[in-house]
Amino acid sequence: MDLSELSADLRSEFDAKTEARERALASARSAVRSCGNAIRALHRHETLGATQLLDAAQGEIDSARASLEGHEDIRYTGFIHDAEKELAEARITFALITDGVFPTHLSLGLPPAAFAKGMAESIGEIRRHILDLMRHGELERCEHLLGAMDDMYYVLVSMDYPDGITFGLRRLTDVARSLIERTRGDYTTSVIQSSLQKALTDHAARLDG
Repeated sequence: MDLSELSADLRSEFDAKTEARERALASARSAVRSCGNAIRALHRHETLGATQLLDAAQGEIDSARASLEGHEDIRYTGFIHDAEKELAEARITFALITDGVFPTHLSLGLPPAAFAKGMAESIGEIRRHILDLMRHGELERCEHLLGAMDDMYYVLVSMDYPDGITFGLRRLTDVARSLIERTRGDYTTSVIQSSLQKALTDHAARLDG
């Protein structure tokens, strides 16, 4: 039995899939790095740099998807989903920190599960931003962002679907809830401290008067 032709066909198919996977994987990794760097730029108030990095991440994801056209069995193995989730997280974080328009999965061209998971993870980045605002005494802005965190959580907790549909969203939602509770506690403490400081300052001013 001569299987040389079959062997050659199989090898050709596997070579093509391997090459496509390597190209897509490199692009997906680059997208994840760009998203992480964009979030770091946001926390440093480098909005323009963050914008450029987010655009670069979108381009890398588009490239990764294009590399896997005709290879759907590889397209849905997970690494593209992870890059899409990171892009959603970065885009949502960008919108909230810059007070921009809140994106949707449709406006970003992302699958709902990747977008929802990115939303859940963005809550941790907003907590970090709120802590920075607290240190600068911007409590009114903190309250606004806390409200946004609550709004996102209510959306996430209403997504009561199996993990096979949401790919682990429930666990991330539980983490988000604990982060919101901790942030609200930190915010309450900061408000109390600010009120006490103001009362002491006012009292000292009256004594001086």
